Amino acid sequence: MASTVTTGPEKTSAAPRPGYGRLLRTRGAWTFLLPGFAARQPFAMLTISIVLLVQHTTGSYGAAGAAAAVTGVSMALFAPYSGRLADRYGQRTVLVPGVIVHTLSGLTLTALALSHAPLWALFAAAVPTGASVPQVGPMVRARWGVKLKGSRLMTTAAAFESVTDELTFVVGPLLATALCTAVNPAAGLVAEAALTLVGGLLFAAQRSTQPAVRIDGHAPVAHTSALRVPGVRVLIVTFLGIGSVFGGMQVSLAAFTESIGEPGLNGVLYGVFAAGNMLSGIACGAIAWRSTPQQRLLMGYAALALTASALWTAHSALVLAGLGLLVGMCIAPALITGYTLVESLVPAGARTEAFTWLTGAVALGQAAAVTVAGQLEDRFWGGAGFLVPMGGTLLALTTLLALRSRLTARPGGLTVARGVGHRVPVTVD
Repeated sequence: MASTVTTGPEKTSAAPRPGYGRLLRTRGAWTFLLPGFAARQPFAMLTISIVLLVQHTTGSYGAAGAAAAVTGVSMALFAPYSGRLADRYGQRTVLVPGVIVHTLSGLTLTALALSHAPLWALFAAAVPTGASVPQVGPMVRARWGVKLKGSRLMTTAAAFESVTDELTFVVGPLLATALCTAVNPAAGLVAEAALTLVGGLLFAAQRSTQPAVRIDGHAPVAHTSALRVPGVRVLIVTFLGIGSVFGGMQVSLAAFTESIGEPGLNGVLYGVFAAGNMLSGIACGAIAWRSTPQQRLLMGYAALALTASALWTAHSALVLAGLGLLVGMCIAPALITGYTLVESLVPAGARTEAFTWLTGAVALGQAAAVTVAGQLEDRFWGGAGFLVPMGGTLLALTTLLALRSRLTARPGGLTVARGVGHRVPVTVD
């Protein structure tokens, strides 16, 4: 039985050129966009809030970074399972208990840090805090997939979400830093927990736009894991490389600016990098592409690897700013195209899980890059950590070129089995 999803008037063969205005006029979109933005804001506040609080209570950046890393790795490992449960049982069913657990875990971590608990206790609290981070971004993308199934606006939606993510990672850290420095070192983490609870519950309340849990008779349709799709595994490696750029840039920019005696330029240079990402993301959504997503991913990722490979050669802040701008401009097209490919590669009932695998891959690549780049900076010259984005993107590009055929969806749709005691193939997408 083919899945039936109402796509609305936006799916027409004579549809006008896709753009942000038309995307935002999609019926019901604002009901999940606004609470979704509020609910994903804490995601960008969590790491910096932990670092600032733990550093204040322990006096050690090493301890603060370790606690934040535990949270990040825990999130990366558990996020795909959260996405799989959301696909199987519904977003609201997973999100409501998840935001409650995250809020309680975050407040527990805050209390332990303020009471000067041993580092192992902070790690113990950091694990559930990271594991329960609400995967609102992937859930929003899954809702766009339901609204725009088969529409040319899917690329525009992916671009819009990429820009939203970038805006989140500009506003979130600034808000957390202001709260921790001007109010109280614990204020950032407390605000993160409160925003997660309120925003998450408001987002979960929007039942009409969440992907349906498909039921046939009395037997639920069996769900296949997104990880079983070969193309998803290729995209995971691709996104690990993107994560290496984020992690390598964060550490290396700070070390480079300190080595030239201008530590205040760190924020400026990272802002230029983020601005390039946002600008190219906006442009990607406004262009009516004629090339296939597979072609765009290969070309865009090759450009990313080329520009990232030049970072370590910069010997002045001006040159580094220019290269950082170019690298940022190459990241958004790769991210957007990767998320767009999920629409054609993954059955509708596994897309939230697929999105969380990609989000988790970026987080895991970032955590690994921060660690390796930090070691390179300590052992070699200021800016040696830029070798990490070069290595990460080149390895990912090699994998992408070798396995690019897996990014093409099989004709005829994907099938899964249903029922108990007999296996009847059912077209899902």
